[in-house]
Amino acid sequence: MISSQEETVLITKKHSLAVRWFHWVNFPLLTVMIWSGMLIYWANDEYYIQLGSLTLKFFPQWFYKALNIPFRLSVGMAWHFTFMWFFAINGVGYFIYLILSREYKSLFPKRNSLIGSLQVTLYDFGLKKTKPIQGKYNDAQRVIYTVIILLGGLMLLTGLAIYKPIQQSWLTTSLGGYVAARLEHFIITIIFVAFFVVHIAQVVKAGWRNFQSMVTGVDIADTETQETIVVELPKNINPTI
Repeated sequence: MISSQEETVLITKKHSLAVRWFHWVNFPLLTVMIWSGMLIYWANDEYYIQLGSLTLKFFPQWFYKALNIPFRLSVGMAWHFTFMWFFAINGVGYFIYLILSREYKSLFPKRNSLIGSLQVTLYDFGLKKTKPIQGKYNDAQRVIYTVIILLGGLMLLTGLAIYKPIQQSWLTTSLGGYVAARLEHFIITIIFVAFFVVHIAQVVKAGWRNFQSMVTGVDIADTETQETIVVELPKNINPTI
């Protein structure tokens, strides 16, 4: 804690250096994987939603043309099959770190997290006035982040199944076959994109204080108003620890 006649601020460690590295490395990797996946999907965009006589394709031709996607299958495959290994290493490394450091205790859902996540959702939509009590992560974050981690693992498995369907025939078969594995891979990608959009919106809503904690690793708050205060950290406080 740092005190002066004018103000008192509380500096607390929030995110370790490892967590921040895994987080910020994953951001460009996931972006490249989704972009290159779109270049591949264009060559066989067979998925659609049927509503009676109305057929809705996920991505219309104007969408492909706007992003310069058509006729770039080989480019997409080259990028996708290269960066998938970096994506896998980063994801597996993050999971191992959570277990070994025991940080999973603050991230994985607790017994009452499902009920708590409903309270958080009601508060976010303005249907509940009292903000639910939370630690490093609220109950909704515990549930969603854990689901995303599990889906990330399934993303890797389905990706390997359609990347090497003959060599990894046991995996492809266990996932329902090549066609099913490709559909599962596509659905998980859509979920990832939806999560990405919601995550960015939540970061904007939470404000600078939440964002800077993922950059510096520390949370800086006024102990009276809990508002963000920018201060110069003493030399004996290392935000990268």
